[in-house]
Amino acid sequence: MVKQSDIDFEKNMKQPIHCGYVAIIGRPNVGKSTLLNCILGHKISITADKPQTTRYNILGIKTHASYQAIYVDTPGLQQKEQRLLNRYMNKAVLGVLADVDVIIFVVEGTNWKADDDLVLKKIAKLNCPIILAINKVDKVIKKTDLLSFIEKVAEKHAFAAIIPLAATSGYNVLELEHVIEKFLPEGSFLFPEEQITDRSDRFLAAEIIREKLTRNLGEELPYAISVVIEQFKSEAKLLHIIANIIVEKPGQKAIVIGKDGAVLKKIGTMARKDMEHEFGQKVFLQLWVKVKSNWADDERALKSFGFAM
Repeated sequence: MVKQSDIDFEKNMKQPIHCGYVAIIGRPNVGKSTLLNCILGHKISITADKPQTTRYNILGIKTHASYQAIYVDTPGLQQKEQRLLNRYMNKAVLGVLADVDVIIFVVEGTNWKADDDLVLKKIAKLNCPIILAINKVDKVIKKTDLLSFIEKVAEKHAFAAIIPLAATSGYNVLELEHVIEKFLPEGSFLFPEEQITDRSDRFLAAEIIREKLTRNLGEELPYAISVVIEQFKSEAKLLHIIANIIVEKPGQKAIVIGKDGAVLKKIGTMARKDMEHEFGQKVFLQLWVKVKSNWADDERALKSFGFAM
């Protein structure tokens, strides 16, 4: 006698498998990283209410029974390329577009800016579906304004879909995932089902520290800061991490350290707690602040910090 479970198993075995790359694109500070973290249910991309928080392409992998979506969170595309670091970030965004199967173009509420036109101009001619994700719709007071905005942006491009959502709460994010699934090509999974990113714990530790710096310092200073992990070693159920915070000027070093080391201690405490949650073990974190003049325009320094030019 054939069991129903056997029939279901055989049916699933015959179900086509889909796998593809999905780029999350947009101008700075529209919530791209928050959206990726929401989709994955894990925080792998740091967030802050400031532009240039994301500096690297971050891979996030979401595997379902019949499909695997490989998301690429990108730095915000910028009109001004004042420094070599800014040019690197734009290059990182544009470099990923040639190999993706789907693009999520993220904009903020009803707030369309010139930078959004720049992004659309860059992606409009690509030969892949472009989904417009209108993020932060929970902040739009009048829903009639949202409907009017959707009508206007629909005239700008033949989007594969337009989806209003709120990445902070998860509103309508599942609908976005359902739409993405329809556009993924057939193909075998490229990563193990349990893997959620290609980034190392060492990389994530550096990003956690940079997130705390970005959130707790002034408007300009975070852009002059990078973080390098000098030691990442697990011994006797304790993770030992030594990190260098790189700034460009002695005055910036003083700000990061703070009076009697108060700011640096606060940053370290916040980062350590996040690391212990992320890595599932106790962490001993030691932070040092070092000056490297003009590192954001120094190609050799950028390469040493993991920026592939």
